[in-house]
Amino acid sequence: MDLSNARWRKATRSGTSGGDCVEVADNLVGVVAVRDSKDPAGPVLAFEPAAWRSFLDLARRH
Repeated sequence: MDLSNARWRKATRSGTSGGDCVEVADNLVGVVAVRDSKDPAGPVLAFEPAAWRSFLDLARRH
């Protein structure tokens, strides 16, 4: 997966304390990428946009 054009941003609920943060790149065609901000060169989870929206909808309800 080519992430060279990914624009990473911290998730809204991650806070600003410099702790455990999740970064999301949702500007890529056909994929939403998620990574740990403390390890930007580490592994990336990739989701289809519909699956990511479903996850967010579920998370907002709980």
